[in-house]
Parts: sequence; structure tokens; C-alpha cells
Amino acid sequence: VSPGDTSVLAGLYGPAEAKVSKELPDRAALEVLLRPKVGLPGVLERSREQLLRQTCEAVILGVLHPRTAISLVLQVLSDAGSLLSCCLNAACMALLDAGLPLNALFCGVTCALQPDGTILLDPTARQEQEARAILTFAIASNERKVLMTTTKGSCSVEEMQQCLAAAQRAATTIFQFYRDSVRRRYSKS
Repeated sequence: VSPGDTSVLAGLYGPAEAKVSKELPDRAALEVLLRPKVGLPGVLERSREQLLRQTCEAVILGVLHPRTAISLVLQVLSDAGSLLSCCLNAACMALLDAGLPLNALFCGVTCALQPDGTILLDPTARQEQEARAILTFAIASNERKVLMTTTKGSCSVEEMQQCLAAAQRAATTIFQFYRDSVRRRYSKS
């Protein structure tokens, strides 16, 4: 998945037999690994892995696959801004492509709040640096519920609500992209 010049490659493995130490008796155990473009994963990648894992766990019907393991590996190919939302979208597409049972789809939308109060969707790395606040939302396809949000910087409650409304409107376009992608993929066969 690549919005703009940011691209992430996603691979999903499982459900497969879990190691005894990681086995959960009532649901599938989900492991998310985020690999940077160069070097080893650091604290930032670990933090993003946790956000991605919690978001995916909210929609995966893991109770249908107890005592199994699901591994989601995300490899950053290029980062030109809005990386977390790109990872969220890649994760959802990987779950969808693998055919795992989900209770909803989700998408990631990043908003940059500029110093003058304007909201930019899908900001570049430069726009993120100049922004007063950066907000990333994971939005579910059913009722446009918020599954996850993370912020960097400061904003008022009203500004956050404006960013959320813009993200929910943008989610409609992303979900349409998902539908079109799946339709193209499966109409060829």
C-alpha cells in the first residue's frame, strides 16, 4: 500500500500452530512486526507495533481460531510521511487478502494541524515537521467508529473533533479503494 510516496509491504502468516509459550486458549495470538527501511527496529517501531496489534485485534475474530498464531510483518519500503496510517491500511489489506474472518474493515488516516489551524490529510514528512499537531486515526468501516488514535503535539478538543470528522470523511474514499482493489483482484480469475 502506498499513499503518496510512502510505501509499506505487508505479509500475513497464519493462522498456524502457536508455540506453547504464546498460545492463547480462547483466541488466536497476533504478532505484529514492523521493520524499518534500514537498520533494526527501535522504540518507535515497537510503539507502532503495539498500536497496530491492538487495532487488528479489535477487528479479527480470533475466537474462531483458538490456540493458533497469526503473524503480520510490515516492511517499510519508503517513508515520505503518514507512515502509521499507511501501515494500518497495509495491515487491513493483508488481513482482507488472507481471508481472515473480520467483524469490520479499518483504515488509517493521518491529519496534520498547521500553525494557522488548517487541516491537511495524508501529510508529507515536511508538512508533518511544520505541523503544530499530527493526529492518526484508525477508523472502522461499520459506523465509522474510532478504533485507535494517537497524537503528537497539542491541539484543542474542537480541533481534534474537526480532524476526526475530516478523517471519517476520508475513510469513505479509502474503503471504496479497498472495494475496488478486491473487485479487481478477484474478477481476473
